[in-house]
Amino acid sequence: MASNHPAPEAPSPFMTASSGGEERTWGEWNPTEESVRPVRGRHRVAKQRGLARSSTVLGVGVIAAVGAGGMATAQSKPPVSISLPDSLADKLPDAKSLPGMGAFMSDEAEADHETVAASAPLTTAGITAAEAEGGTTDAGEALRARILQQAEQQQAGADAEARAAEEKAAAEEAAAQAAKQQSKAEAEAAAEKKAAEEAARKKAEAERLAKLAASYAIPTSSYTITSTYGQAGSMWSSGYHTGLDFAAPTGTPVKAVHGGTVKSAGWSGSYGYRTVLELEDGTEVWYCHQSSMDVTAGQTVNTGDTIGRVGATGNVTGPHLHLEVHTADGSGIDPMSWLRSKGLSI
Repeated sequence: MASNHPAPEAPSPFMTASSGGEERTWGEWNPTEESVRPVRGRHRVAKQRGLARSSTVLGVGVIAAVGAGGMATAQSKPPVSISLPDSLADKLPDAKSLPGMGAFMSDEAEADHETVAASAPLTTAGITAAEAEGGTTDAGEALRARILQQAEQQQAGADAEARAAEEKAAAEEAAAQAAKQQSKAEAEAAAEKKAAEEAARKKAEAERLAKLAASYAIPTSSYTITSTYGQAGSMWSSGYHTGLDFAAPTGTPVKAVHGGTVKSAGWSGSYGYRTVLELEDGTEVWYCHQSSMDVTAGQTVNTGDTIGRVGATGNVTGPHLHLEVHTADGSGIDPMSWLRSKGLSI
């Protein structure tokens, strides 16, 4: 019978052989029953919080370690002899004569295989080429280094996000401060502009009034205001004062407040001697209680011309000029306000 080298320690119930006149029973070694030891219990790997991605790498490392253990167990068993019947073995070709198998089954190939296996221990399973070039020889240490590196990368990413958030907040705060300062500057500029416009308006009004004052005049001099427009009292037939009283000595000149035409000049009952001066816009100015008149109806006068004298004619209690102002439609208005609107100070 042709066979490989026998392995007495591996009996088989299916094959028999004779040796010295005695029959011995040989059994075929089943590597699934004897060489592979069952893994009992549950092997749990604690999850690394914050390192979710490393769980895959750790699982691969565990699988590699378990596989390596099985390989080591298989290598520790002696070789198994497989016997074939002579009728079948004689018909099989020599294994070494097969293409590519001679070198594989030679003693040199077996020695090379043992050398390679010896130079590559199972503890290097799972080590990358870059790690091997760096001098790493332990798979567990390599896995630990990867986990630490991944943790450092995640921490670096978190730090970068925190810095970016701080920079964004600082930029937003700076923008808000800039906008606030800009709004304040714009408000100050608007206030200054408004103040400048108001000052310019007042200046223009002052210039206008000054120009008007040059063309208007106060009706008399050396006076004292004794009664104002609208003042209530029983001495006036209407129940209130209809003009403005300039108390002055008798004979004090009465002047035309503005250029115009004398509409009437004469006696007017309780007004005494009265002169009515009509201006270009139709406004009428009444000069009452005069002691004398220097103009006649239809006469044209200029600003400041003397048209009469202060007196005490008509319904009076003493010498004064009673001045009334009427609009073109005949309505009476406050003489003091009217004179001030012309730039005069009363």
